[in-house]
Amino acid sequence: MIGQLCATLTGVVSGGLGMNETQIQQQIRLSCSQGPARLWRNNSGKLPDPKTGRWVQFGVASPGGSDLIGYRQVVIGPEHVGRTMAVFTAVEVKSATGRATAEQRAFIQHVKQAGGIAGVVRSVDEARGLLGLD
Repeated sequence: MIGQLCATLTGVVSGGLGMNETQIQQQIRLSCSQGPARLWRNNSGKLPDPKTGRWVQFGVASPGGSDLIGYRQVVIGPEHVGRTMAVFTAVEVKSATGRATAEQRAFIQHVKQAGGIAGVVRSVDEARGLLGLD
């Protein structure tokens, strides 16, 4: 409900058609970073070190790290009764025609195999579904 209110107040469109990846990503980050989930932008790339001239790569799991990373809280098993746990989350945002690179697909698969939540999304609705927020 809070996410829907935020979406309405900020003009978030759930479809994603006609928007570029940056616009979709911003809407997903704002809509889905409430309640039990938090997402942050994972800026990645490489720049030359001004002192040495060597290229320095930055970003979580770069290249291939997802656009948005964060967590989704869950409550689990008897040994953790009443304790809230955070599950690592990686959201790769694509436009209607965008495709994940091989490195991005590998990162998503790795997160899933380790028990995290990860996937490619093209809209706020898809992101909310991936995070189990609906």
